[in-house]
Amino acid sequence: MSSDFDPDRFSPPKYPETPYAYSERDVALYALGVGACARDAVDADELKYVYHENGQKSIQVLPTFTALFSLGSLKFQVPGLEFDPRLLLHGQQYIEIYKPLPTSATLNNRVSLAGLHDKGKAAVVEMETKSYDKDSGALLCMNLTTVFLRGAGGFSKSSPPFSYSNYPNDKGSSVKIPKGQPFAVFEDCTLPSQALLYRLSGDYNPLHSDPMIAKLAGFTLPILHGLCTLGFAVRAIIKCICRGDSNRVKCILGRFLLHVYPGETLVTEMWLEGSRVIYQTKVKERSRAVLSGYVDLHGLSSSV
Repeated sequence: MSSDFDPDRFSPPKYPETPYAYSERDVALYALGVGACARDAVDADELKYVYHENGQKSIQVLPTFTALFSLGSLKFQVPGLEFDPRLLLHGQQYIEIYKPLPTSATLNNRVSLAGLHDKGKAAVVEMETKSYDKDSGALLCMNLTTVFLRGAGGFSKSSPPFSYSNYPNDKGSSVKIPKGQPFAVFEDCTLPSQALLYRLSGDYNPLHSDPMIAKLAGFTLPILHGLCTLGFAVRAIIKCICRGDSNRVKCILGRFLLHVYPGETLVTEMWLEGSRVIYQTKVKERSRAVLSGYVDLHGLSSSV
């Protein structure tokens, strides 16, 4: 718990604009990191994410690639709020995509504090990252990253507990898993080396690679990145619902429920509600739900 944070004097901090550049190689490496072409190296639905299939001039970008743009937001601090970074839990990721992403680009990321909530034993921090194309100035996407900072709560001096939000509406609205049979189910195996491959896209937290760090955090082995699991789930939706057209993805919500060990099997269940796909991803070996959320789509017809 931080004794330096004063809710009565709180003012949202201003963060500097930061550049982010990526290349076609980064796009392909990310796609491999979230399992593209792992089942079938010549999969017509996924080869386009890693190879210039059929003479196309550039490879396509998976929509969850945009989550990488928000990694830098976790480096910014809330003045006076101290916490042990080893106790940080990634709770939720919300993404809005406004334009198809170019295969390579230089972006300007504008980060702001979207929310701060005192939960007693923990603080919940929401960071917004808006990514603009440096050349055109166009807004390409927005990420809203929610993290739980264990041990950083309890700074409220009055009731109700301190809470700040710059959103009039909840971007990550609650997700209720339907009771009926799913519209589609997709099973995918992660590799034992999946976390080591995914980390090359920029998330070098040793929790996902160092066995000693993992044991100190209470895990028997290094765990898979939550955003990697999200990439697997959205790939399943693109394949089963979007007929391989990733440009139909409008926005994504993922709530991280439980850890995944590299090498485990992910089973993603999908239900249709209008233009929204409600999904839940389970680990087959442990029969546990690890991720849930929704994906809103452009142009979803009743025939899909």
